[in-house]
Amino acid sequence: MFLSSLVGIMIGAIVTGFLKILLIAENSRSELGFNYYYLLPFALMLTVWLIRTFAPSAAGHGTEKVIEAVHKHDGNIDVKVIPVKLLATILSIFTGASVGKEGPGAQIGAGAASYISKLLKFSAQDRKKLVICGISAGFASVFGTPIAGAIFGVEVLIIGLIMYDVLLPSIIAGFAAFTTAQLLGIEYTYFDLRFYQSVELDLPLIAMVVVAGLFFGLVSDMVVTSISKVHKYIKSLAFNEYLKAFAGGLLLVILTLILGEQYLGLGLETIKDALDPNMVNAESLPWYDFLLKTLFTAVSLGSGGSGGVITPIFYIGATSGHFFGNLIGSEYITLFAALGFVSVLAGTTNTPLASIIMSVELFGIEMVHYAAISVVISFLITGHRSIFPSQKIGMRKSEMLDVKIGEVIDDIDVELENHEKNKIDRIKNRIKEKRENLYKKRNKHNKNDK
Repeated sequence: MFLSSLVGIMIGAIVTGFLKILLIAENSRSELGFNYYYLLPFALMLTVWLIRTFAPSAAGHGTEKVIEAVHKHDGNIDVKVIPVKLLATILSIFTGASVGKEGPGAQIGAGAASYISKLLKFSAQDRKKLVICGISAGFASVFGTPIAGAIFGVEVLIIGLIMYDVLLPSIIAGFAAFTTAQLLGIEYTYFDLRFYQSVELDLPLIAMVVVAGLFFGLVSDMVVTSISKVHKYIKSLAFNEYLKAFAGGLLLVILTLILGEQYLGLGLETIKDALDPNMVNAESLPWYDFLLKTLFTAVSLGSGGSGGVITPIFYIGATSGHFFGNLIGSEYITLFAALGFVSVLAGTTNTPLASIIMSVELFGIEMVHYAAISVVISFLITGHRSIFPSQKIGMRKSEMLDVKIGEVIDDIDVELENHEKNKIDRIKNRIKEKRENLYKKRNKHNKNDK
């Protein structure tokens, strides 16, 4: 308890510095004298250079590397990740890359906890526990939701299992980090949806929430697929890494000039508009916002941008929920935006408990019954897929799914790809055999005719 409190306070202070520098950077964009996103191609090149030169493990969207470190390296994280990840993320977000701040917060927290473990010469098992506390503290201090952040740090490691032996210290670390950040001046945004559950059982609304859960599950699957496919495609291109980063940034600049700036950076204003109960600004939100944000995020991360993926997921969830509410003509459009906010998080990261708790901390107790339904359905619909391919499988979401408990999602994806490749090869061989047989028959007929 003492160590988790100490780690939480330290990480709360570090993350506070990170968030304040990030805020200063965003507010200083207007002083450039030109559109800030013109710098994006050069910033992505610089980010790639920083990470490749000083801390290769700082690549990607943060949380994935932390999960990998816990499962494969006993929680060992290079301390150089902290300054490199901080600088690379600020650089990416300042110039408009569509990335988030939660993943870097978790990676910075985990890196600090790992460094303390090395100083105190902890065993591998104790080091892993303290690193998990660091993940929870990082999420709690960035989210502004101490309980959900703490549960998220424990739940995100293994699908369907929670490491209960580290649950209490993770919650303590989360509260310590959250309280420290508040004392140091960080202000968090919470939403009053003005939604109050009636005493009567609202069966039509429950039915709509069930359908919404299915929809958010499909949106989650689309996000996971898009980010994974774009990353693999860019990686497969036979070009210099810096050239690919520049080209990706240039593509984002061109798209921004055509579509507007609302898909760049964190996108917090759009999230607030989607969750505004007065619907003053929400009516102007295009229905395709969640699709374009997915594209911008996939290209930003695939091209070498440094940052998290959770804030873009919040954006995608809230705007897809807003679209769903308008699509079915519901009077509860803001409610569905909030349901999308937490349900797409659950579907893409496999963290249903943290998502349900987050709905309470951000939106109030009145909507938790509906959030629980939507979140769990979205979680189940996505199957054994995740935005974090290093997650381990601790449960089968369905007996129809042929997966092994204890496998890593990335390994399952490779097996499926190999299976599909073998299947395609078999089909090709059959076609080849049929062509050869047909050719032989034609030759035989030609000989007989002669």
